[in-house]
Amino acid sequence: MTLSLLEVEKIARWAHATQTDKQDRPYVEHLVAVVAGVRACAGDEDQLKAAWLHDAVEDTPLTEGWLRGLELSTRTQDIVLALTKRDGEPAREYADRILATPGALLVKAADIAHNADPARIAGVADEATRTRLTEKYAGMRALLGLDATAPGWGVARR
Repeated sequence: MTLSLLEVEKIARWAHATQTDKQDRPYVEHLVAVVAGVRACAGDEDQLKAAWLHDAVEDTPLTEGWLRGLELSTRTQDIVLALTKRDGEPAREYADRILATPGALLVKAADIAHNADPARIAGVADEATRTRLTEKYAGMRALLGLDATAPGWGVARR
């Protein structure tokens, strides 16, 4: 029996409970926004669960072994791990892994859409960081073939 979406949400909220984002907002707000983006693009249950957990292995002490030990579908686990950036990993390799993993592109598109939201980036105090983030997300959109102006961020449900 796999974990329910509500159970996965509780795990994600627990894992990120003490974290804040670059605007000093509770990090869980980002997870809520990514889940909403996946839901708005008709993402399936695996994608919604992965949206809740997409940063858990990358940004918390939780590990791949921990993730593999959860009662989740292999597809959900694979999406989360595809979205987990590795230290020193070139952007092209990261993008290729996302593109090669069924279901991952939609979750990453929702992640980028929230992270690159101009209103959100404007809340970052440091001009150099705002510029770096804007360029980073534009570059990743290009590598993934996402059109930032298209509904659903230019990606079909995959």
